[in-house]
Formats: sequence, C-alpha cells, structure tokens
Amino acid sequence: MTTDDTSPGEDETEVEDGTPDGGTAAPDEGQLSEEEKQELIQELERKRSLRGPLAVVVSLIAVAFSAYQMWLAARGFIFRFELFGTTINLGALQLLQVNAIHVGFALVLTFLLFPVSDGEGFVTRRLASASGVGESITRGLTSRERVSAVDWALILLTTLATVYFITDFGEIQNRIRVLGFGATRTVGEVIPPLGVLPVIGDTSYAYVLGVVGVLLVLEATRRALGVYLMGIVASFIVYARYAYLIPDDVPYLSILATNQLRWGAIIQNLWYNTENGVFGIPVTVSVQFIYIFILFGAFLEMSGAGQWFIDLAYALTGSRKGGPAKASILSSGFMGTISGSSIANTVTTGAFTIPLMKKSGYDAEFAGGVEASASSGGQILPPVMGAAAFLIVEFTLTPYSDVIMAAAIPAVVFFFGVWVMVHLEASRAGIGGVDPSELIPLRPHMKRGWFYLAPLALLLFYLIVERLSVARSAWYTIVAIAALIALVAAYDRSTRGPLLGGIAAIFLAEVAAFALTGADLVGALTGAGGEALGVVGAVEAAAGSLGTIIVLVSLAVMLWRPDADSPLLDYDGQVDDTAETTAEAVGRPDLRNNKAWTFGSFVLKSMDAGARTATVVVVAVAAAGIIPGVISVTGLGPNLTSLIAAIAGESLVLLLLITAVSCIILGMGMPTTVTYIILVSMLGPSFVEVSGGTIPILAAHLFILYFGVIADITPPVAVAAYAASGVAKSDPFETGIKAFSLSLNKAIVPFAFVLSPGILLIRGVGTGEEAHVITFADVMDLGWFVPEVVVPVICLFLGVTALGPTIIGYLFASVSRLERTLFAVSSVFLMAPGLVFNPVLTVLELVGVAMEATLMLDLTLRAVGLVIFAALVAKNRSDADRSTSAPRAEPSD
Repeated sequence: MTTDDTSPGEDETEVEDGTPDGGTAAPDEGQLSEEEKQELIQELERKRSLRGPLAVVVSLIAVAFSAYQMWLAARGFIFRFELFGTTINLGALQLLQVNAIHVGFALVLTFLLFPVSDGEGFVTRRLASASGVGESITRGLTSRERVSAVDWALILLTTLATVYFITDFGEIQNRIRVLGFGATRTVGEVIPPLGVLPVIGDTSYAYVLGVVGVLLVLEATRRALGVYLMGIVASFIVYARYAYLIPDDVPYLSILATNQLRWGAIIQNLWYNTENGVFGIPVTVSVQFIYIFILFGAFLEMSGAGQWFIDLAYALTGSRKGGPAKASILSSGFMGTISGSSIANTVTTGAFTIPLMKKSGYDAEFAGGVEASASSGGQILPPVMGAAAFLIVEFTLTPYSDVIMAAAIPAVVFFFGVWVMVHLEASRAGIGGVDPSELIPLRPHMKRGWFYLAPLALLLFYLIVERLSVARSAWYTIVAIAALIALVAAYDRSTRGPLLGGIAAIFLAEVAAFALTGADLVGALTGAGGEALGVVGAVEAAAGSLGTIIVLVSLAVMLWRPDADSPLLDYDGQVDDTAETTAEAVGRPDLRNNKAWTFGSFVLKSMDAGARTATVVVVAVAAAGIIPGVISVTGLGPNLTSLIAAIAGESLVLLLLITAVSCIILGMGMPTTVTYIILVSMLGPSFVEVSGGTIPILAAHLFILYFGVIADITPPVAVAAYAASGVAKSDPFETGIKAFSLSLNKAIVPFAFVLSPGILLIRGVGTGEEAHVITFADVMDLGWFVPEVVVPVICLFLGVTALGPTIIGYLFASVSRLERTLFAVSSVFLMAPGLVFNPVLTVLELVGVAMEATLMLDLTLRAVGLVIFAALVAKNRSDADRSTSAPRAEPSD
C-alpha cells in the first residue's frame, strides 16, 4: 500500500475559510457535545452509565467478545496457533458451542449494561412508594451507576449455561439428542448439595439449564428491547405447550391447534438445537455475518470516517438550496449503512446536521424528520445495509453480492425521493444554503481523507469481484482499516521515508522467503519450509501478510516518533476520550498525546463499541429465533400458511397489504431484524402459495425488510424520530409524522418492486435458477430489458418526484388540494400500476369476468400516470411564471 507523496504537503496547510482541523464549522447554539450525544443515546436505549472498575470490566468483556468473533472470522472454529515455534491447540468447537458462546457474551453484557428496571413499571413504582426496604430495593434495581446483586446472579447462571456446552457437549450429542433428558445426569449428581432439594435434585441438570437459558434470553429481551417483544416470544412458548387445547371445531381458530408437546421436547428444540430455537439460523447468521459487519462499522466510525463523511456531504451540497438538509441525507445515509442502530445513527449525525438545518430555516420537526428518515434508510442502502440483509442471504440462499445489487436501485430511489422533498420545502420556504465561508472546500477535503473511501471500495471488491464469503470479506476489510489507520497515523513528512521504506523492505523479504522456501519470513528464519513458490505465487502469499506488516512497521515508527503530527488523521471523539481516560488511569496522562497509545485506544475502542452495538442485535435474533423454532416444533407453519391464504384469498395485493401492516405494527419499537425474522417465519411461505410462485422470493423478503425499517419512523412508537426530536428539541409525535411523510416513497417502492421485479434487476420468479440477477445477456435482450427494467425504473424516479408536491404542496408554485390528489394518483400509476389493476382484476374475476394482467396493461397505466404528471407539472410551471410576471402594485407614499 502506498500513498501520494504530494498529498501530505498540501494537506498540512491550513484550509481557508474552514475550521483549523479541516472540518465544517458548525454553530455553537443547539449542537450537542460528544458527552451529551452519548448520554442521549444511553437514555434512549435505557443503558447504564458505569464508571470506574465496573466500566473497565464491561469494556474487557466487550473486547473479549469482539476478539472471539474476529478469530472466528479469520480462523474459523479451530482454536490453534503458533507461539515461539510451539503449536498450541485449544481444540475445535461445534456450531452449537460457537453459537452458545456468542449468545452467552451478549447476555452477560446485557445484564451489565441494562438495569433491571427503568423505574416506570408497576412493581418498581409500588416498591418506590414504600419507605425503607422497598425504596432501597427500587434504587438498586433502577440504578444506572452500579450493577445490582440480581444482575450478578443472572451473570452466574449465564456462565453455567454457557460452560455446559463446552465441557459437556458429549452429553448433548450422545444423550439429549438420542435419548432425551431422561438419560442425562441429574442436578443432584452434578451439584451434590442441591440433591437434597425436592423435585430439583432429581431433575435433569441439562433440562434445568435449558429452562434457565430460555428464561435468561427472555429477561435480556425485556431489558434491551422491551416487554412488548418479550411478551410476543413468551406467548409463542406458551402456545407450543398448550396449543393442543384449542378446539378442533372452531372455524379458522382450529387451524392453530397442534399435537400435545411436553416441556422436555420444547426445551430440547429451543435450547439444544442449531436448526431452530435460540441458537438457530438467526444466531448462526449473527455469528457468521452480522457481528463482523457491525465491527467493521465500528472500526470505520472510530477512525473518524463518520465526521469526514458529514463534512464531505456539506462540502458537496451545503451551499445549495436547502443544503443542510441535503447534506443530512447524504451523511445519514452513509452512517446508517454501517451503523447497527437507528437511534445511535440519528443522534450521532443529527447532533451536527439538525442544528444547521434549524439555523438555515427548517422548522425543528422537519429537521428532525429529515434526519430520522435518512438515518433509518441507511439500513436498506448497499453495500453493508442493516443486519437483516444478512438474514436475507441465509433465508433465501441468495449470494450477498446479488442481494446488494438487487437492493441498489430501490435504495437510491428512496434517498432521491427524500432529496426531492427537502428541495421543494426549501423552495417553498425560501431556504438557502450554508455560507460558503463555513464550509471546507471539496478538493482539500478529499485530499485529506481520501483513504476513508478505501475500505468500502475493498469491501465491494472482495464481495463482487473476488466473490469471497461475507465473513471473510468483512474480516479482510477490518484488517485493511487497521493497517490503513496505522499507516496514516504514523505518516508525516519526517517519517514517510522510514515508514514506506520499512514496509517495502519487509514485504520484499516476505516475497523472497516464500519464493525460496515456501514459508513466510519468520518460518524461513526458524528453519521451517516446504516447496518453493514461483514469483507470482510468492507475491500472492506475501500479500496476505501485508496488513500485518503495515501495522507492525507503523507501530514501530509511532514508538520511534510518538509525538509527531498525524496531519491526515482525526479520530472519533470517543477514541480521544478513551486515550485520555486510560492514560490517566495508569498514572501517565502524557500518554494521551502518544500516537501508539492513541492507535491502541482506537483498536480497543472499536472492539468495545462494536460489541456494545452488537449486544442488542444478538439478543434480538436469539429471542426472535424462538418463534420459528416454535413454528417448526409444533407444525404450525403449514396451518398458518393456510390461514393467511384463506384470508388473502388469491389476491397478492391483499397479502402485501396484510404483510405491510403487520410489519409496521409488529416493528414499532423493535429492531428491524426481529420484525424480519418473525414476519418471514409467519408470512414467508404464504407469498409462495398466494402468488403461485409468480414473484421472486428475494423480492418478497426485501418487501418485509422495507416495512420493518419503516416501523422505526412510524408513530406512535417511532424510535428513530423520537431520537431526532431529542436533538432537535421538537415535539416527538410531530417529528414522527414528518419522518413518515418524508419516507412515504419507502412504503410504495416495495409494492413496485414486488409487482415489477425488474426494478431489483431480477429476471424470473421463484427461487434458485428460476430467478437471477440480470446478466449482460439479459441486458442485450432488449425486448425484455426495456419494458421490464428500463421503463419501470424511469417511472419509479418520476413517481417519487410526483410524491414531492403531494407531501410538500409545492413544486414551482403552490399546489392546490386537487392537484396534490392528482399528483398522488400519477405517482401510484407511475410506480406501481399493479396496485390499481390487480384488485380490479380480482373483483372482476369474482363476478365472472376473467381478465389477465398483461405487460401492455402495465405500460398503459404507466403512460396514463406520465400524462397526468406532465400536465400537472406544465400547469404548475405556468402558474409560477404568471405569478412572477404579474405586475406588482407600487407602494403608496
């Protein structure tokens, strides 16, 4: 890896009309400090604010969690490594063990980070009203400064349940799965002092741990995600046990009746199974994909990329009409795609963008709505998307590269639609841009932080060109980020010679070692070796060590020149705070300015932040995995499909509406991943049956994902909008209304791509080879490509443009209510004409008139929508011209 020798010289000069560090100047009024942002995030996410030794313990566990996941991504399930020429083999883990440790880490962090209660529940209110002991208990359970005895007890139980998978896996394999719990050791045999207890002493130890484990997941779900989700998951568990009591002679309800199941069978399927239950497919996806990408986002954010992209967005759009809002869309979209939390993304970027939007003239509710809408939309924006995208890969067996290609156009359309609305609002209200003197010039900004683009480019290269696995691509990219930041941190005018020369020398020595001995440089020096490699093979082999070489040489340079400048690098504020805090903790406050110390703080803070973000996601997928587990063990799936098919009849549009409403209701206040898992488990098979296999399965799953994202900004429980209102100091409900209105195209686009899969660049229907992302041959088939892809995509962009005056009430001039209605009609005709003709054809079929939905009918309705849209635009333009050309009355003396 090399750098441009001319860049540092130019970059080290002070940027004119900008802040000293090259960032965008922001108004002091209303802007949150780093500490205030973190406090607001913790308040919204109901987390503790721990200090002192407890904070250190939490960070150590979080770093260990990330280290464990990084090992899995780099080396797999085999824990073997070389140390001073000695091979240390700690053994290999099975998938169930890996998943159990993954969930165990998340449960421990949940009980440390989230208090037992927020003080608003019925029990804690009653205890708080009592004096003495009751009040003391309430303080302990609701405290955000310390960990209660209840938490330590739950952590101990979590540890016991997790350790059992490691130490007694043979019993799980050979006894539980073959003979059931009756063939396992009892509690009394494992823990003799408990053998005297009635019932418990003679109960299977594995069974007790299974029950405790499921209850721990439910408790963690209640704390991190709320009673709502916990109640849903618990109701499914109760259903599994008692659904056999449902009468067989009750219409519709009888479909839900199942055979009788014992608790033993239920616990075995929910706790000791990787096909379903807590450790099922959702947690496996978390282990393999979700966590490592959350960690990738944490490394990128802590490197300072977040602020750099915010500044880039302002440099590109800040001086334009409505510039602050447009910059918010760009920067929030980027941060949202690497952030695992809509709340954290909204607060982090909104702390900067919302005050600027308010200063330029947008009202507080609109500013908060823009930020919430764009931040939540990041979950549908490739290449990273949200955690649910990786679940789509697993549930549909679609390569991730195909998923991000299919999601690209709808995501761009969504952000384009929000862009149009903020532009029209700026035109209506006469809102200009930020004064150019407050913005950093684009050219110096790009030279100063171009390297932040490299990780994303590498990720796309690994995924699409090299077609590596998702986990391996993310791992290589994390290594690249660490190496890149180490290189930039060590680089300045005085060190660039030794730095780049050292890297080149060691890399060439590594190539020579592989070429001559077939082993790396260390192996060649210690006498190891094998068959010599050719020059090409040696270069390819040495390239795998390039990241490590860069990090080691850069660290050596940083230790050599610890106080040298790093003119190109500006870490996230949390990294600087961590470096200062840890330096003071070890009694060396001067270390906070040491480059090597700060780089170490960057790595550890990234691992810490990634684990904290991932904890909620892991708990969510563990809890949500119980639902498909219950559906599988009870045989509810086919019955549920029959019930939904009976309700929807043969109407695909009605099924889509049922799914959309279910997603929004179920997703209120819950992570998108949970909504997706639940809805896919319950409604996924119904798509195939009702549609008769006429829609691609990937389109159906993306439909559910989109409406799960919409739930984050849908009142009355619009978590992202409420986070934005906390920054904007606006009315939460009104902010939610604004956010939903601005995201209205996100509610229509899914219908459009389900009814016209060409928008997703998909040809064919169903799954597997029947439906595929288009190839060059498909593009050259103009008879299919033009009407199925080109026309729908163009109409999609025109349709979201028509939504602008529908929502804002302004285009070139004010739009009347009738015109807004007609704009809305043209939008639907342009984007999703199937929403119109499919219900009509269904009704006609019911009265005995059979008609088929044809491509010609689809194109005709789009043409009608285009005519209406063009006529309305022409009329509005004419109205605007007349209003500007009308003579103004002379003012009287």
